[in-house]
Amino acid sequence: MQDLAIGKWILPQPDQKNYVPIPRLSRFIPFGYKVDENNDGWFLPIPLELDALEKAKVYLKQYSSRQVAAWLTKVTGREITHVGLLKRIKNEQSHRRKSNTYRQLARRYQEALEKAQEWEKSIGNAQDTYFDSDEYRRISASFERDDPAPAIN
Repeated sequence: MQDLAIGKWILPQPDQKNYVPIPRLSRFIPFGYKVDENNDGWFLPIPLELDALEKAKVYLKQYSSRQVAAWLTKVTGREITHVGLLKRIKNEQSHRRKSNTYRQLARRYQEALEKAQEWEKSIGNAQDTYFDSDEYRRISASFERDDPAPAIN
């Protein structure tokens, strides 16, 4: 028999999600969040509830929404109805689709600006062009920042 040295094993670490506070846009407190005591305009994440909500999304593929909502209420101690659960998941999907659409539009917008700038250079436009304007500089700078949305008046 071979003598194998076991050595040190690094176990896979659980996938830690970084939940961030979200701004308060209505009086309704979404499942998985609580009102910040220091600032009434923000909701703070509750990791236990948000982790359970992620599991609930997986369970919905196999069980009814009523069963999953009952399980979620039992695990977290915070009540949620089956309609509330489905509405929460539907809203998340809608927000994800909107976010992807806006990112694609921003990418296309940037590509269009670059093509227009190349076109103006190729035709040798000696007049004041759009690309010499303050508006273009502001929009172009917004693509270089971390801020995903350009500030357009």
